[in-house]
Amino acid sequence: MSTPPIRTAVLPVAGLGTRFLPVTKTVPKEMLPIVDRPCIEYVVAEAVAAGMERIVLVTAKGKDAQVDYFRPSPSLEAHLKAAGKDELLAEVHRVGHMAEIVTVRQDVALGLGHAVLQAREAVGDQPFVVLLGDDIIDAEVPCIAQLMEGYQAGNGVVALMEVPLEESHRYGMCAGSMRTPTRMQIDKMVEKPAPADSPSRFAIVGRYVLPPEVWNILAQTAPGAGGEIQLTDALAQLAREGRMEGHVFSGRRFDTGNVVGLLRASLYFALKRPELNGPVRALLDELRGQ
Repeated sequence: MSTPPIRTAVLPVAGLGTRFLPVTKTVPKEMLPIVDRPCIEYVVAEAVAAGMERIVLVTAKGKDAQVDYFRPSPSLEAHLKAAGKDELLAEVHRVGHMAEIVTVRQDVALGLGHAVLQAREAVGDQPFVVLLGDDIIDAEVPCIAQLMEGYQAGNGVVALMEVPLEESHRYGMCAGSMRTPTRMQIDKMVEKPAPADSPSRFAIVGRYVLPPEVWNILAQTAPGAGGEIQLTDALAQLAREGRMEGHVFSGRRFDTGNVVGLLRASLYFALKRPELNGPVRALLDELRGQ
């Protein structure tokens, strides 16, 4: 079976962002900044760097800012051009032309599996990738591209990392045989198990490569953990058929779904920028002395 190229990414970005209230009453959590760019841009940039040409945003009411951010802004560009602000003009133009942006709605929050299923018509009968907005991954090779290496048609691949067992209740957990030091043939997947019930220490991080066969499985998946339709439960069926792999990715991962994680990511990316490294270190030294 030939493997068709993957060119479409699905980003489920319909969450309420309750950990960041009250700001997320009006600002989508994916638009909260890491330095001077919203979280969602880092995820879209990863997808584009891996060859994605089409981004499907699964969004919700009140989240138009996510879509507007990636649309061209002729009036703003004209203003910046007239003002001679060429560097800012280039940045605004770049963001407005990163990829083709398509939006679909998830009107009721019924879980990650349900959110992904809303993209079925937009994606069609082709393999695709899923990137979760809370997971920001800084890697020399984009994380989703690492998963796509050696991808076989009809199979699925998830990103894996080892976590302490006491954190297993926060993740989908996987077990199986290691075919290489970084590639697992998954035979068991459990969503948010208690530590005593976790099949291993390998947790799924928010990156997936999925075959079109997952659509029918998702459509028939019953609510699971938390009363929601879980993507992990659907992928467990592929695992039972010997069609799921896990890739232990290389890179630095940040969980920006909580306040401390977002602050950590902001400091990390600020320190990577030469023009900000010195001032930020001076600020940290100043705060440390208080």
